[in-house]
Amino acid sequence: MLISLLQIALLSYLGLAALIYFLQDRLIFQPSREILATPAAIGLHFDAVKLDTDDGERLDAWHVPSRAPGPAQALVLIFHGNAGNISHRLDYLRMFHDLGYASLILDYRGYGRSTGSPSEAGTRLDAATAFRYATTTLAYPRERIILFGESLGGAVAAQLATVHRPAALVLASTFTSIPDLGAEIYPWLPVRILTRTRYDSLEHVKTLATPVLISHSRDDDIVPFAHGERLFAAAAAPKRFIELQGGHNDGFIFSRSEWVGELGAFLRDSLPPHNAPAAVQ
Repeated sequence: MLISLLQIALLSYLGLAALIYFLQDRLIFQPSREILATPAAIGLHFDAVKLDTDDGERLDAWHVPSRAPGPAQALVLIFHGNAGNISHRLDYLRMFHDLGYASLILDYRGYGRSTGSPSEAGTRLDAATAFRYATTTLAYPRERIILFGESLGGAVAAQLATVHRPAALVLASTFTSIPDLGAEIYPWLPVRILTRTRYDSLEHVKTLATPVLISHSRDDDIVPFAHGERLFAAAAAPKRFIELQGGHNDGFIFSRSEWVGELGAFLRDSLPPHNAPAAVQ
């Protein structure tokens, strides 16, 4: 009887490990296809954009121009988290519009109306496609582009910032890496061995020469506060930390005016004067 119970326990353990190894993309990426609303629902003018990736996918995106007349002072490129789609992030568009910035938000492959299926390599290509659109079609120099990433989107933004040096990088409720987070969620499993998806934000942040703002909540119920602390410790100056309140899905940076004020001050400090000459791409 004891041997049978041990065998059942071992088989269950191995089955769970196999599930995590083979189905991890389904565990990590939780896209929604339904677009619930557009920026027009909150009174924002926007341009619907289609972005073609180098590997043949077509991404759905929205460009919200600045409210200021003439050229916008900067563009915020927004990368959302692992669940939902761009229609769940209208408050980010409103926040940056009210701060005076233009914004570009995209759905990764497999999210919303974008084609394909999500993966770590795929989101890298998607981010690169959006950045190329921002610097070519929208004609923003890289030093007037701000990368904003929420949760998993922070990992996407951090990797992109290592390739192109933007004006600033903002990481909201972002983890240090998928293996780090997975090892905390499943401490009884060899997650670091099983995990093929890395999203190593910590290693990317260590190499950056870009102003970084980290925002995180001590009450975050999905990504522990220590992840934000470690990312902040690894970042080079200039850097800033905003301690939020609330859980992972309700401690949003736009939910309190003082947090938005701190974000706005950081972005103003990070941007070069508007009439400064553009850097060589």
